[in-house]
Amino acid sequence: MNIQSLLDALGIQEDAARALADDFRTQIAELQARLGEAETHLEHLAITRKTVTTLADRVPVQAGSPDLPEHPDYPRILARFNEATGPLRAREVCQALDHELLPKNIEGTRAKLKRLVKLDILAEVDTGSFTRKQQPAEHYDQQL
Repeated sequence: MNIQSLLDALGIQEDAARALADDFRTQIAELQARLGEAETHLEHLAITRKTVTTLADRVPVQAGSPDLPEHPDYPRILARFNEATGPLRAREVCQALDHELLPKNIEGTRAKLKRLVKLDILAEVDTGSFTRKQQPAEHYDQQL
């Protein structure tokens, strides 16, 4: 084999490797742009969550609802159950309230959930699983 054919073969491989690297750089640039959009969307969602949480703390309890205990977590707990598609456990509610997942916080949340069961607002469908009690249609319409 002569040197020229070896150099030609190296040149072809070098061009292919360069083209592949250029394709990867293009893909990386596109992914970085998409990542930036996703991060911006995530920031907007976090801001919206914080705003809604702040407003939920200030919203008075609807007329016709049983009197809730005086604690800012109760309206937020009910808001979380209104969003839920199924039963929730105390740990999930505690996390939704942005409480640190320590046993004392989870137990405190469980106690609040049990209190809402006694007030006939929630139901304990299984040991440790809670759900919003079904309300008559006219009561539901009043709350909207």
